[in-house]
Amino acid sequence: MNHLSGENSPYLLQHVHNPVDWYPWSEEALALARDQQKPILVSIGYAACHWCHVMERESFEDREVAVLMNKSFVNIKIDREERPDLDHIYMDAVQSMTGSGGWPLNVFLTPEGKPFYGGTYFPPRAAFNRPSWTDVLNGVSEAWENRREEIGHQAENLTRHLEQSSLFGQTNQEEGMFTTASVHDMSAALMQTADRTDGGFGRAPKFPQTQSIAFLLQYDYFHPTPAVRDHAFLSLDKMIRGGIYDQLGGGLARYATDNEWLIPHFEKMLYDQALFIGVLADASQVSHHSLYRETIDHTMEFVTRELLSPEGGFYAALDADSEGEEGKYYVWELGELEEVLGADAALAADWFGVTSEGNWEGINILTRKQDKDDFARKHGMETAKWEHKLLTISSRLMERRSHRIRPSLDDKQILSWNALMNTACSKAFAATGNEAYRELATRNMNWMLQVFQDPERGLRHTYKGGIVKFPGFLDDFAYLVQALIYLQEITGNQAYLEKAGQLTEWVFQHFGDETNNLFFYTSAGQKDVVVRKREIYDAAVPSGNAVMQWNLRYLGKILDRQEWISHASRMVASLGKAVTRYPGSFGTWASGWLLEVEGCAEIVAVGPAVDALRIEILANFIPNHIFQSATHENLAYPLLRNKPSATSLIYVCQNYSCLQPVETVTAMLRQL
Repeated sequence: MNHLSGENSPYLLQHVHNPVDWYPWSEEALALARDQQKPILVSIGYAACHWCHVMERESFEDREVAVLMNKSFVNIKIDREERPDLDHIYMDAVQSMTGSGGWPLNVFLTPEGKPFYGGTYFPPRAAFNRPSWTDVLNGVSEAWENRREEIGHQAENLTRHLEQSSLFGQTNQEEGMFTTASVHDMSAALMQTADRTDGGFGRAPKFPQTQSIAFLLQYDYFHPTPAVRDHAFLSLDKMIRGGIYDQLGGGLARYATDNEWLIPHFEKMLYDQALFIGVLADASQVSHHSLYRETIDHTMEFVTRELLSPEGGFYAALDADSEGEEGKYYVWELGELEEVLGADAALAADWFGVTSEGNWEGINILTRKQDKDDFARKHGMETAKWEHKLLTISSRLMERRSHRIRPSLDDKQILSWNALMNTACSKAFAATGNEAYRELATRNMNWMLQVFQDPERGLRHTYKGGIVKFPGFLDDFAYLVQALIYLQEITGNQAYLEKAGQLTEWVFQHFGDETNNLFFYTSAGQKDVVVRKREIYDAAVPSGNAVMQWNLRYLGKILDRQEWISHASRMVASLGKAVTRYPGSFGTWASGWLLEVEGCAEIVAVGPAVDALRIEILANFIPNHIFQSATHENLAYPLLRNKPSATSLIYVCQNYSCLQPVETVTAMLRQL
């Protein structure tokens, strides 16, 4: 047994019986490398990662390979979800060296933690234009013994490159850069990459890119453009009806390996569910299409059934593999449908696209390419009758599936991802009015504020089995502040705003830099990283800096902190024209740019019937809004001052200057 037995990360515990002498990232391991002057091998992955499992079976469980690794290196295993800061640093290094990245991430460091060589998956024997893992180990070991000075220079140069790549944020606003024309440019640039046939952006592998879809809906609100709006809906429709979405159990896989969204990479991540639900809520508010409401409810059912802990936190992920095979839990043979469903099997096969030949490697991934009305008509029945029968069919298939060996659960709970899911619950409540979603958001927020707060670090990052670990990163703070803001919108509880303001002050104190408009990813007190990076790109999750600029603008208005609003503008401006040229990489920033150009509506509801007004107001798609509500005047907040509350009224304001109050949401929408 190696040194991982004391860890509680499911990913690290998967490797506890490897013959490789793995250490967790720790001062003990780093000191050993310095004392013995051995290079460090850092291998980074996560519990739901298919190719991580493959490389473990092929190489890390091989005793001969382990002998070579143990002899020449100090070997460190990292769960990228526990330590995204280290993952960002070493992923950037490998991408700089090779032009690509992914997991498992294998990178070689000097004893001081500076990277000099790396890659992703390496096979046990040379293949796929990749050297074998043993060839890599022997090559690096030989170079360390015979060309150490050259490696040292390479490591220094690469580390300087990583530091310089984090200098975004020093530019001040260019005169007149926030223009309507620049917003049109962003929409046009994004649409140039649009797949007009199958939805989404670019070619396979295709990721959901929900931030980009959200931007298209926001853009269309201010500049109605049927092609833009239609592409947002097309993208969502294709995902909902494709194999990337679990047609039986609900939930979105991380990405599709093909253009048509048929073949998923089957792992299910909490953050994907959160971002998907959020943009579905937007689409539902815009279109009022039942498909989006149904998918919100179905995905929320999956999350609460399979990812919700008894304490009220959300687990991180479900694995892609079961019984050593990717996707085995989710796929079907026609014969199994016939065995389970009998006379209904032909209907189910037609609906889910199941054939005897299969649609993936001789077996079937379930899809739903047909509309319910058209399908019912084709089979000579009323839609309502088909919907009832479909519920029965799905229930019977789910019951059969429940007897299969399930994918493993990564049961750690990550603050930033929980905060994203909390925001999704608030948005789901706003779009549907389902009280269960508001109750879930409130319960989860109370749990987060109880579990993750730390008087010395502000917040902690992960929780499992009563243990909180690792200092909070920028994403933890940014996403939690945003979740607090959304939760105050659906509850009217001003205490959430006070907490959001306190956390924002902490971010300035511990993540800020007076010479730069952007925030570091790690806090000033964290000493175990070779560089402090600023993350700006939207990847699988939104940029923490992009979310913070939205937070600052919102809270700046609510709490009357003009300096925060100005700082938010400088943050967007500091990225220059990168946002307008490459909006697909800066979807959340693009929404911030839109906010700078179009301005922000301040909406206030007061009075005895404020909860009913609140629900009715938030059911509408109103991007770029600030919303505050209360039963009575509250002098602590500028927007709630001088608002009579004997009767229930709605105020539409801009820069605290309000139009004549109205009594109905219809009248409010006309004012907007």
